Amino acid sequence: MFKSGFVAILGRPNVGKSTFLNHVMGQKIAIMSDKAQTTRNKIMGIYTTDSEQIVFIDTPGIHKPKTALGDFMVESAYSTLREVDTVLFMVPADEVRGKGDDMIMERLKQAKVPVILVINKIDKVHPDQLLEKIEDYSAQMDFKEIVPISALQGNNIPRLLEILKDNLEEGFQYFPADQITDHPERFLVSEMIREKVLLLTREEVPHSVAVVVDSMKRDEETDKVHIRATIMVERDSQKGIIIGKKGAMLKKIGSLARRDIELMLGDKVYLETWVKVKKNWRDKKLDLADFGYNKKEY
Repeated sequence: MFKSGFVAILGRPNVGKSTFLNHVMGQKIAIMSDKAQTTRNKIMGIYTTDSEQIVFIDTPGIHKPKTALGDFMVESAYSTLREVDTVLFMVPADEVRGKGDDMIMERLKQAKVPVILVINKIDKVHPDQLLEKIEDYSAQMDFKEIVPISALQGNNIPRLLEILKDNLEEGFQYFPADQITDHPERFLVSEMIREKVLLLTREEVPHSVAVVVDSMKRDEETDKVHIRATIMVERDSQKGIIIGKKGAMLKKIGSLARRDIELMLGDKVYLETWVKVKKNWRDKKLDLADFGYNKKEY
């Protein structure tokens, strides 16, 4: 008997959802950074064994939106509640429960799906603090299970997977066994470039960046995948930061991104990047759609 199901990973920004998904998948499909709101689209991770298939949906961190992009991200996260069999509500062990967590729980109480509380970053706290956290959250909502994990170190993730497998029902294999995500390679390439911008820049730049892959094709002469990509920002000052002195920052972004892209594609890559200014794109629906943040998704 083959079992399958869809599982959403929900939580505030920066609680470790993407780190968890990458650990389960055994490779990077969701970008990571210490900046809030790193994930902007729903990212699907397809975990398949001989007897089951779990389709994980990593969602943007739920926050109070300040732009049209923010609205898109939050609605994208909540829309998954209509599509899944189980929800993993992820909270950090090293932070106190806040208004954001309470807001998410109010939505989850209305959802007609089982919710598993996943307390991440247990490597950062004393066991006594963990017990307090479990008691606190248990008093707020009736969870199907509570599972403490460390997504970074892998602690207890096998147990969480076993619980999810036990809750699966008989079903189809939705995707081929060797497929790990539903996103096209172009999307993953653009995300890997954006991850390096987040890693290397500070202050106002990260949230103002979008990456568009203009072309991606194999060059028969060099036998390399030739990728042209444009990094979009909102202001001239941000363009200057990303290009850097004598182009040094842009070169570093490209070099680090190329390494990750080559690992993903299993191919040599020639990466060309440009930087363009598109003023206030985060609040313009046409620009949001052009850059891949399209309401058709939900």
